[in-house]
Amino acid sequence: MNNSTIHCLQRCAYAIVFSAGLAMAAQAATFRPPAVPLVTFDPYLSIWSEADQLTDRNTQHWTHREHALASLVRVDGQTYRLMGAEPAEVPAFTQVSLQVLPTRSIYEFEAAGVHVTLTFMTAALPHDLDAFSRPLSYLTWEVRSTDGVPHEISLYDSTGAEIAVNEPSEPVVGSRAEAGKLTALRAGTQAQPILGSSGDDHRINWGYVYAAASTRQAHSAIGANQELLRAFVQTGRLPAQDDAQMPRAANDRPPVLAFVFDLGAVGAKAVQRQVIVAYDEIYAIKYFGQNLRPYWRRNGLEPGPLLAAAANDYPALLQRCEEFDGALMADMTKAGGARYAQMCALAYRECIAACGLAADANGQPLFFTKENTSNGDIATVDVFFPMDPIWVLLSPSLAKATLVPILSYAASSHWKFPNAPHDLGTYPNAHGTDDGGEGMPVEESGNMLILCDAVAQAEGNGDFVTPWWPQLTQWAKYLEQYGLDPEEQLCTDDFMGHLAHNANLSVKAILGLAAYGDLCKMRGDSANAERYAQLAKVDAANWVKVAADGDHFRLAFDKPGTWSQKYNLVWDRILGLNVFPSSVAQMEVAHYKKVMQRYGVPLDSRTHLTKTDWSIWSATLADNPADFEAIISPAYDYLNQTTTRDPVADSYETDKVESGGMHARPVVGGFFIKMLTDREVWRKWATGDKVKAGGWASLPTPPKVTVVLPAADKQAATWSYTTEAPAGDWISPGFDDAPWKRGQSGFGTAGTPGAIIGTVWKTDDIWLRREVELPAQLDDGLQGWLHHDEDVEVYINGVLAVKAAGFIGGYDLFPLMPAGRAALKVGKNLIAIHCHQTVGGQYVDFGLVDVKAQ
Repeated sequence: MNNSTIHCLQRCAYAIVFSAGLAMAAQAATFRPPAVPLVTFDPYLSIWSEADQLTDRNTQHWTHREHALASLVRVDGQTYRLMGAEPAEVPAFTQVSLQVLPTRSIYEFEAAGVHVTLTFMTAALPHDLDAFSRPLSYLTWEVRSTDGVPHEISLYDSTGAEIAVNEPSEPVVGSRAEAGKLTALRAGTQAQPILGSSGDDHRINWGYVYAAASTRQAHSAIGANQELLRAFVQTGRLPAQDDAQMPRAANDRPPVLAFVFDLGAVGAKAVQRQVIVAYDEIYAIKYFGQNLRPYWRRNGLEPGPLLAAAANDYPALLQRCEEFDGALMADMTKAGGARYAQMCALAYRECIAACGLAADANGQPLFFTKENTSNGDIATVDVFFPMDPIWVLLSPSLAKATLVPILSYAASSHWKFPNAPHDLGTYPNAHGTDDGGEGMPVEESGNMLILCDAVAQAEGNGDFVTPWWPQLTQWAKYLEQYGLDPEEQLCTDDFMGHLAHNANLSVKAILGLAAYGDLCKMRGDSANAERYAQLAKVDAANWVKVAADGDHFRLAFDKPGTWSQKYNLVWDRILGLNVFPSSVAQMEVAHYKKVMQRYGVPLDSRTHLTKTDWSIWSATLADNPADFEAIISPAYDYLNQTTTRDPVADSYETDKVESGGMHARPVVGGFFIKMLTDREVWRKWATGDKVKAGGWASLPTPPKVTVVLPAADKQAATWSYTTEAPAGDWISPGFDDAPWKRGQSGFGTAGTPGAIIGTVWKTDDIWLRREVELPAQLDDGLQGWLHHDEDVEVYINGVLAVKAAGFIGGYDLFPLMPAGRAALKVGKNLIAIHCHQTVGGQYVDFGLVDVKAQ
């Protein structure tokens, strides 16, 4: 058989799989997502339609801030809206269908004798990290006549500059360039505080948003949103010149990046046009003092060539996305039914858009989760534990890339504890939590051992864990001592509080021991393999006795009459550990069906709150498809009917369709766990991973930090302060702050993580001033040493030097903005600070340090 024949057969097979996948997906065609993924890449580039119709409201970032993408269509001189709620007086084209697939969201519109298909595609192909890591989505319009008459048609598209700010009051600048055959428009903040802030309800304000389209096919303009919309509605055109009134605030006559396509007379043959929306972060993650490039930039690629390559690659990528979507939908439907497949398709891009993919010093991938809508933590073990089934299935390289930062940190001199760490800081700042942070010792140790074994099974060997084997051994010993009957501590369901003798947590510990034994077996250590396998089985037999409570098993060993979802049991079957009797899982499934409410199974007997990811794990315990369907269908109904328009919520109340909770989180990757129960399907997808990541760089060596101006972590200082808004020139050296109070640093409330309280501050705002004397020589490595909770601005001699939003859990380095650095001088300098409190703890303190690489 020659190569052309083989290729033909492969294409036919792909076509069959694709057609089957779409046919199965059509069974769930009536599904109404609570929010539709449009332009998705990471926690910053994450734009959704939170409405039934794409024209019902403007598009939004997952934090519900407006990140407006707009589209209009002009048919024979009459303008209609395709995307967005503006202009309100312009009628909407009729939306006739919506389909959400793993890599694409496809809208169909029809009116005025014209059919428009608008497709949002993110080429998140897990077997190709070069495509997967591109920070962009394609918006593609296909337009055709449906009434047998050609129509004069033009299209309008715009991308809002607010995508590049954290707060809409931040000044932005716009510019344009050529990128191959494309015109690339871009916008970004004037300040560019790269990696200068962190937190949960937070958007990016460094780097640049891009919109790019064919220079030959499109007219383009950078200008005020309403003015460009009005120009197109009235004339079908854009202004000839870009708006020159920049920089200006993103909410001041909001600037947009706009294109108009004049399609001419369009008949029955579809005409296609496209815009690429992208974001260049410049740097993605601050990793133990080292700024990491996004993975796509690891070899020096710049935005222009990236956009040009993306345009050239689109036809091939579209074909690959169609094949991927079809094959994955077919396998998911076979595994769990059409409803399950639809839930997973919706979760796919949400999971990816809650993570950042960076490259380490060796160019290897590091994949960092963000704890959206809880606290913004980065690389949280009990967040990537529920996420990683998707990557254990589809990309073991990405699964390993989530584990490596924690493994490396645990092996470093930073970590002093016998259990696994909980997280590495607050996204995008991975600096470690050397004090132990939010302790979940049994939870995280079990999570790491189970995931390491899952990756090893996906790859068919235990080589990956070799550099960190001492840490895994230490965690197994910890679980051996403390895991069977856990003391009062948090588990991953930390919102439920501390709980002693947690039966589900004990399951995790027992399976963690069994997973370690399995790793020992792969590594040829038969003695420890047998020892830990037997230990796990003995512990499991004891668990069955002490957790039994009639027709189910207890929430806690000492609490009769209680119950909980035992979702951790699912790994016993998936990893083939065979520690617990199969009757345990089936008894639990039968009980879940008894306690189920309208929209799902509550997490446990204390609450009506559920976790969608854990419910799918619990459903996966079922032996038959009917029981699996019975448990997941109420969760599907919730997503289909809820009035809370969030990206997929992984927490809500099972008796309240209007309830909502944590959403837009990576944990929805856990929906894919059902797929791991079929070894052949698992092997098929996992072996497609051609990246074979390995050889990660060691944890960066911390720079040498020399104190120039101490903060309270070294030596308290006296500041002038007020909690009442001062006059406008308060940042200037000549301002008279004599009426202000005097207080010792730092300023805040007790209990704020990392705070060293010298002066209690409990109001919404505080303004600080301090005159300092700097040495005769100011080194180039001078940086801010700042702890803030929450939003802060630091001025040096009246010039903005540091701007950060959100909060951090301790003191950290903050590079000075160029203008602020230039304002420093030998001798006397005035430092002025404003900090704004939003929610939770509050604190602010500032110093200066000299930073040198070691």
